[in-house]
Amino acid sequence: MTSNLDPVAIGIFVFFFALVTVMGFVAARWRKPATLAHIDEWGLGGRQFGTWITWFLIGGDFYTAYTVIAVPALVYAVGAYGFFALPYTIIVYPFVFAVMPVLWKVAKKHNYVTAGDVVYGRYGSRTLEAAVAATGVLATMPYIALQLVGMAAVLKALGLTGEIPLIIAFVILAVYTYSSGLRAPALIAFVKDIMIYIAVIAAVVVLPMKFGGYGAIFQLAGDELAKKAAASGGKIAAGLTLAPSQVIPYATLALGSALAAFMYPHTLTGVFASSSATTLRKNAVMLPAYTLLLGLLALLGYMGLAAHLKISSPNDVVPVLFQTFFPSWFAGFAFAAVAIGALVPAAVMSIGAANLFTRNFWKAYVNPAVTPSGEAQVAKISSLVVKFGALMFIIFLPTQFALDLQLLGGLWILQTFPSVVFGLFSSWFRAPALLLGWAVGFLGGSAMVFFDRIVTPTGTKLVPLHTFDFGGDKITIYTGIIAFVVNIVVAVIANVVIRAMEPRARLTPAE
Repeated sequence: MTSNLDPVAIGIFVFFFALVTVMGFVAARWRKPATLAHIDEWGLGGRQFGTWITWFLIGGDFYTAYTVIAVPALVYAVGAYGFFALPYTIIVYPFVFAVMPVLWKVAKKHNYVTAGDVVYGRYGSRTLEAAVAATGVLATMPYIALQLVGMAAVLKALGLTGEIPLIIAFVILAVYTYSSGLRAPALIAFVKDIMIYIAVIAAVVVLPMKFGGYGAIFQLAGDELAKKAAASGGKIAAGLTLAPSQVIPYATLALGSALAAFMYPHTLTGVFASSSATTLRKNAVMLPAYTLLLGLLALLGYMGLAAHLKISSPNDVVPVLFQTFFPSWFAGFAFAAVAIGALVPAAVMSIGAANLFTRNFWKAYVNPAVTPSGEAQVAKISSLVVKFGALMFIIFLPTQFALDLQLLGGLWILQTFPSVVFGLFSSWFRAPALLLGWAVGFLGGSAMVFFDRIVTPTGTKLVPLHTFDFGGDKITIYTGIIAFVVNIVVAVIANVVIRAMEPRARLTPAE
């Protein structure tokens, strides 16, 4: 990757970054409420976002800067296995259509702001509420940090090295999020998504012309992946199609990721901010357009292989492609799209985590009598702390640490699924049973990932897959799904025991 300063690319980058910064501050006056000193207004945008705003907002925080960088990087590294993100997004939207409108109605009726609110309202258990809220905050922190990884990749391509540019970008983000709340990322999401669509469509149209068409790209990429597999001595199953050993981990990873996706605080924040259940159903129909974008993005990994790029990390694939094959002004535009793609989800993630802390820790345990304006102020300060913590992740800890925690984050947040979703459709479960299931899934899944870690010459690496050996027949499954199934089994068994121990209500003769 060329790391020399490119004045033209930097100029275009700074222009668009300045544009969204102004939009972030202007957002406080967009659909201006009577006051932003209320968590409903600051943290959920007044629960008034219609179909298009919700589409851009949910898409903006679901398809992040790290997605733009990481999906092509994984395809570049291992080939077909990197496409697991496509079936995962296909699976998730029917779930959104069926479940999220029901969740929205419950939240709207009872003025819930977070998943923790929903759980406490349904089960009346502060302990279960705290478990769900703590899991949400814990899973979100490394996710925000990874947005910085995506931003750092394009800053590096621009020749802007060191932490100062990253710090400046996140200080700007922190200030306008503090000022405007959820309205800022909702407004900026329009610009971010349009820019990414333009950059990706340009890449998938222009680059094949330079390589002789997609047939040539697949041929060259297949040859490169075959060389990688041979060089690894069979340890890396890299190829244009899945190896037999990859099918089950691919499927379970897609399923687990789909079930976890809308349990994260940032995606639920987008759901709760919607104006109606109908808005969410329309979005479930429209959001697959982002899956098409994701598929096109993934192809950039194959294009990187076909181009024989000289890169130090797979995360450099997308920046180097734009830097190598496009003029400086368009490379600056594409880099700005990726950087802005970090700002939107990072803002929503910090707001979601701040809402959890405010409602399910501060209000629950510190100041139950806190006023609406007090709630909003605590949430604002909490969002700053969350962003600062994510920044410290990247500055002082190895990037691999954030990557490993994000792998655990998906497993962790999946364990909140039974507590959040099951109560929407059934009153059978009791809080202690769900809490026990969560604890076993959370701790057991984390332990499995820890013991399955791989020690390499460059350090220890966590692996989110577990292999079962049945007399020589090996089956590899996503650890999150294993923990999730155990979670449900434990919760069901515990619930049967708890219900059996409950005193039976006596019926009067009239009944």
